[in-house]
This record gives sequence, C-alpha cells and structure tokens, in this order.
Amino acid sequence: MVRSLDGMTVATTLFRFDDSYAREVPGLSVPWAAAPVPAPELLVLNDELAIELGADPAALRESLGVLLLVGQVPQGVTTVAQAYAGHQFGVYVPRLGDGRALLLGEVIDIHGRRRDLHVKGSGRTPFARGGDGKAAVGPMLREYLMGEAMQGLGIPTTRALAVVATGGVRWPTTPSPVTTRRPPAPRTATSTSCGAWPGRRRRWWPGGCWPGSCTGS
Repeated sequence: MVRSLDGMTVATTLFRFDDSYAREVPGLSVPWAAAPVPAPELLVLNDELAIELGADPAALRESLGVLLLVGQVPQGVTTVAQAYAGHQFGVYVPRLGDGRALLLGEVIDIHGRRRDLHVKGSGRTPFARGGDGKAAVGPMLREYLMGEAMQGLGIPTTRALAVVATGGVRWPTTPSPVTTRRPPAPRTATSTSCGAWPGRRRRWWPGGCWPGSCTGS
C-alpha cells in the first residue's frame, strides 16, 4: 500500500502510524505540521532502534525516508503538538506544550508495545515563545549519544532514531538539524495533570493557551 507525498509515493510499511492520543484526548494537542526543510541530509541513523520499531533502516536512508524523519509525513497522517503541565524554572505552570516538537504518531514495535515517535527542532508551534523552533547539531548529537549510553546501562530513556541536517541555520551560522526520537513510555504524566487542571480551555488553539515552550522538547 502506498500514499502520495508531494507527487511521489511512499510505502506506509516504513511506519504504520496510529493517532489514538489525538483521537481520544483531543483537548491535549493541536494539529500542526513541521516546517519545510530546504535540504535534508541524514547525519546518523539508529539501525537497532529502527528495526525494533519495525522499520527497514535501508528504507529510512532513502530520500522519502529522510523526509519522514524530519516530519514530512504522507497524506492521511496528522502530526500534533502536545499540551501538558509541569514545573518550569521552579514554578508549576498549568499550561505548557511542545514548543519545537511534534508527535508524528504511534507505532507498534516488534515486541507488541505501543511507542510514540516524535520529531524535535521541526519549527515553531503554537506553544513556542521566543524561540525559532529549531535545534543545533551539537546538542542533538549529544542527546543521541547519551540516550544510547543510558540504554546500554539499562536505564529507561528517550532514544534518538535519527539526526537529520535540514540545510537551514540558526542565527548566526549554526546548522539546524531535526531529531526523531522515541520516548521510553507511551505518555508523559504531565499530560494528565494538564487535563485535570481547573478552568483549562477545552482545546489548546493558538492564542487560547499559555504561550509556554516545552522544557524537555
């Protein structure tokens, strides 16, 4: 089975995305698309994690696979920016959200576990404050290495699937990448706190939420 992507076709067997989170708790996310990427270039791919998630590493290295890794998803896949609550700068903030990250969707890995797949550095979302929504190569590669080190030590952690250079830059000249990552658990506990906070708005549309950015995004 294939779907159209900018006039081309891509096999949905790369990842079979589900969107149960967005469907079941629509008030805790906002549909949002990743920013266009001028010249994506794969810097590193976690083959072991790709296989665990049920994807073919070789397919992810192809041009359409790299586009998927920067958040350019096929038609019919809706990416969302998640809203949640938590402590920021030592203060509890009831309305936060992913300022530069998107949930691509959920996949069932080879062990039958439901996993979220996110991209980070994919552009500003309605929850961004003063940032540009981008990332830098150095921190993204460090996140990749530290995640794999913790995995090797048996410590549950977010693991990076890939780091992709976008061809863009952050001011003034730092190259801007996008990281695709898989959290250790299917949901963050702070999302529940957000949903239970008295007086929250039903949906987190632009202008209708606290303009916070994600401390962990």
